[in-house]
Amino acid sequence: MSPRRSYDLQRDPETGGRHLVTELRGRALLGVPMLNKGTAFTAEERRTLGLEGLLPTRVTTLDEQADVAWERYRTVVDDLDRHIHLRALQDENEVLFHALVLRHLADMLPRLYTPTVGDAVRSFSRIHRRPRGLVVTADDVIAGRLPTLFDNVDQREIRLAVVTDSAAILGIGDQGIGGVSICIGKLTLYTAGGGLAPDTTLPVVLDVGTDRAELLEDPHYLGVRAPRLTGDAYETVVDRFVEEFHRRFPDAVLQWEDLSKDTAFAVLDRHRGRVPSFNDDIQGTGAVALAGVLSACRMKGEKLADQRVVIHGAGAGGVGVAAAIIDALHREGCSEEEARALVLVLDSRGLLVEGRPMEPYKEPYAQRADRVAGWGSERGVDLYETVVRSRATIVIGLSGQAGVFDERLVRAMTEHTARPVLFPLSNPTSSSEAVPADVLRWSGGRALVATGSPFADVVRDGEQHVIGQGNNAFVFPGLGRGAVLARASAVSDEMVAEAARALVDFTAAHHPGLLYPPVGELRAVSQLVAMRVAAQAVREGLCRDTHVAGLLPEELAAYVADHAWHPAYLPIGPDGHAHH
Repeated sequence: MSPRRSYDLQRDPETGGRHLVTELRGRALLGVPMLNKGTAFTAEERRTLGLEGLLPTRVTTLDEQADVAWERYRTVVDDLDRHIHLRALQDENEVLFHALVLRHLADMLPRLYTPTVGDAVRSFSRIHRRPRGLVVTADDVIAGRLPTLFDNVDQREIRLAVVTDSAAILGIGDQGIGGVSICIGKLTLYTAGGGLAPDTTLPVVLDVGTDRAELLEDPHYLGVRAPRLTGDAYETVVDRFVEEFHRRFPDAVLQWEDLSKDTAFAVLDRHRGRVPSFNDDIQGTGAVALAGVLSACRMKGEKLADQRVVIHGAGAGGVGVAAAIIDALHREGCSEEEARALVLVLDSRGLLVEGRPMEPYKEPYAQRADRVAGWGSERGVDLYETVVRSRATIVIGLSGQAGVFDERLVRAMTEHTARPVLFPLSNPTSSSEAVPADVLRWSGGRALVATGSPFADVVRDGEQHVIGQGNNAFVFPGLGRGAVLARASAVSDEMVAEAARALVDFTAAHHPGLLYPPVGELRAVSQLVAMRVAAQAVREGLCRDTHVAGLLPEELAAYVADHAWHPAYLPIGPDGHAHH
């Protein structure tokens, strides 16, 4: 056993049963979240591991502990306090935490992930209690300390990492070191939904400074107190990190998270050919939005090519959605020119039009000037005019601008489409482009609405309108797990597109009247997505796992289910003495 690792997972060669082996004893063992069972340690484990006298007398079960944990959780009222409460439980007992989350996923997802995680990010330096994950600074890279940092990661082999530099957290921008909370939240969903063992995942923050003045001036700020790195210095940090990560964990997948819009595209393009990786803000957002759009088309009885799509917001998410929809239009038989004419993208200065100054990554999504001749003014073409002039049937918001889908815009859409589709996807809730109840009132109940953050269902004229949540959690846990299962050499665009199609198929099969399934079904969704993504990797020759490559489709589905991690206490003992 490595001196840096507090435990190993072993299998009995005769029975195939799994058990944990550790050299730790007593209080030191109780301090390791993956080992700590609390009152569930058996009498024999207590004797063997030096725990006698350190725990209450009665031995309890995981189910009993989860019941008590749920009762405690319900006494906490404030959402941020619930987030802190759950994170404290995870830092104490990883298995119990995940057992509780899986039991109450619909209730806990908004507290652990969007929208509450935004408050946790902002409050990071004040609510931080125990270390979790890996912090990498430019000084670490310059001094050659990266190997030591990875040596200090007390986990068994990492299969997937979520990596951020916290530059552009949707809705709240640059948050410095606090962005690691997003990575921790995402990895909770990789376990709860995707079925990845929590000790094979790693949250990583590249702490390269911050440009947020309030953080630089905050005496309690826990990150690097310096302006954010850019240019060659920033690239060096990312390159060296990727190089060392891939050397240590050659089969592991990297998910990039909340990088600035310019950097996000550059980092993805630079590294996706070197290490299996994807950017959830670009590709995950694109896939989940496309899935909702395709479900809306199914509910309307129309084709995607019948739609005119307006996307408000041209950051990583907005451009990712545009790319995904254009790709899907190609699959329906549209030419490149036809597809691009049907997808109109706006940034903070209005509609993207050829000849107008813009960042290079936006240029492929600019409309031809002759196609929009006569639109707008010298100041450009705004959202309302774009919707009216294009006769938009679908409007998607990723702008972070609350309330921009106003009554005038919604009523304008109803004049040229029977069932307008509006997706105010910006997070957190306070940044949503519209409130679903307003959209349904303005549209006379005709609109199909999905949001990024959770909203309550709306009852109008005796009819209940379920507000779907276009949450990336429906895509990234299955996408990442499928890539891990296949030991994929790359995460291809086709694998991402297959994740979207799997979500569409799940929704059609189980909830034909909805845009998205309930978040409580996240694990079932993720299992299907993982199976389909792994199968796509096999078809493309990207699967390096020879066993997975040889499975029939029905065998692959069973394999995905059988190899999912479930929260359960394993026997623990010193080497050669794990007791059942």
